[in-house]
Order: sequence, then C-alpha cells, then structure tokens
Amino acid sequence: MMLLDCICNREVLICDGAMGTQLIARGLAAGECPEMWCLERPSDVREIAAGYVEAGSNLIETNSFGGNALKLKSYGFEGRVGELNHAAAAIARAAIGDKGYVAGSVGPTGIFAEGEGGKMKPAGFYEVFREQIVALAGGGADAICIETMWSALEAAQAIRAAKENTSLPVICTFTFNKGPRGFRTAVGLTPEKASEAALEAGADIIGANCGNGIDQMIEIARQIREAFPAAPLMIQANAGLPKVIDGHTVYQESPTYIASRVNQLAEAGANIIGGCCGTTPEHIRAIAAALRGESPAASRDPER
Repeated sequence: MMLLDCICNREVLICDGAMGTQLIARGLAAGECPEMWCLERPSDVREIAAGYVEAGSNLIETNSFGGNALKLKSYGFEGRVGELNHAAAAIARAAIGDKGYVAGSVGPTGIFAEGEGGKMKPAGFYEVFREQIVALAGGGADAICIETMWSALEAAQAIRAAKENTSLPVICTFTFNKGPRGFRTAVGLTPEKASEAALEAGADIIGANCGNGIDQMIEIARQIREAFPAAPLMIQANAGLPKVIDGHTVYQESPTYIASRVNQLAEAGANIIGGCCGTTPEHIRAIAAALRGESPAASRDPER
C-alpha cells in the first residue's frame, strides 16, 4: 500500500523520533558531520533506525537532514551529496524492510532568501534540493520529508524539486516559535500561511516539527486542521525545550508525559505522529502504546 493510501486507511501513522540526539549519544562530536556516519558508521545509523522500528514506528526518516551541498560545504563534503543521501536512504530501507515506509529527510539550507532578509534568489535553491532529493529517491525512499522549514520561498523550491524529479509523495513541515502574536516561523509565517504555501507548491502532507513540546504542538495542529480540514497532517514534537543542566543539554518531557498528551494530538487532527529533538525509542514506544489505548502511568516529569 502506498503511503498516502495508508494514511487514508488507518487512524494514525507512527513516525520515528530524533536522529541527531541519538547520534550524539553514540559519540557524534561537536562540529562533526552527522550525515557522514552513513558512510563511516552505517551500523550505528541502522541500529538507531531499527530501534525506532522495534518501538513501533512504521515511518522512519533518513539521516540526511543536512545533506544538501550548501550545508555539507562547511565540512568540505559538498561533492558527496549523491553518495551520502543514497546511503542514508538505503540504510533506512534496510532497517525497516517491509514493515513500513522511508521518508527522505531534507532540511533547510540555512540561507535566507532574497525578500526575506537574505541574498539567495528563490530559484537558486532548486538545484541544491534537486541533487539531494534525486539521491534519496534512488536509495529507496518512499517519500520526501522537507522539514524544519521557516521560509515559504525555500520550501516551495524544495517541493518543486521533489515533484518535478521524482514520483514520490512530499511532506513539508515548518518550525514555529510562540511569541506575542502567536506561532510564527523565523520569517513571520503563521501555521496557516506556511501550510497554505506548502499546499500551493504541491505538498501532499503538511505539518510542523521541532521547536515545541507536545502541548504547543497540539495548539499548532488545531490551527492547521481548522484551516485545512482535508489535508494529511504530520506533527513531530520535541521532548520539550532543551535546558542546560550541569553542562549537559537535557530534554525534560518524558515518554510518559508525551504519551499522556498524544491522543489529544490525534484528536486535533494529526495523521502522522512522531518525535523530534530529544525523543528516543522509548518515547515512540510510549506513543504507540497510548494510541493503542493503553493508559500511561502518572507523569514523573520534574516540572510537571
């Protein structure tokens, strides 16, 4: 069954959790290229993905978030885009087998577009994303997940690159921060405006990831669902916002706490639910259990 058909035929699809913080837990050093682990330490990347599958994920993402040439240039790897992304997709494909789907992760370039405070012409993003997306498709991805976006102009070029160069469904999620005017991206887009732009560009699935814990993501999901009642919706919350405790970055929303809120997220309209920064296989296991109707134990979160 194709991914979009699967969404139409089941209540909620469970995505995986964080990749970056899992790599750090296995020894990824500050300043090291995470995507290079697909070539240098593929067994670690596969074990992380397999851990999420075992926990209940039926959609996993590739270790390719920063795998575009503009990001890789800072490490001197801009000439290895195809190799890295093909390997990332192949590793995820091997980890999940026939148990679910692989979404090729495509993050932002980190460069602001012309008209949004930067100098990059929107069309200039197209080839950067095309190179990465074609390699992800060639490695076995079932969908392309354009994520953590803040710019509608950049996101539209990534969506266009996916649609014009593959036959895969396209997910596009933005990151929002809450301020005095409500939730906005870094260039001022509301959840409704960001989602509208993604759909107009051709995205099949819209949503939000990163930047917020689950309570804020419930609010965001409600806003998007009210504006777009029929659009498939993907939400990936952080395990809360990070805090530095004794020199270590800590995410304080436990698996139990997130599980206690996840049915509210589903009721708000999320069709795909996973985790972002700080989430682990245990968070995904707890989410899967809660969606099956198993009641989570009382939260022991330190600030709850």
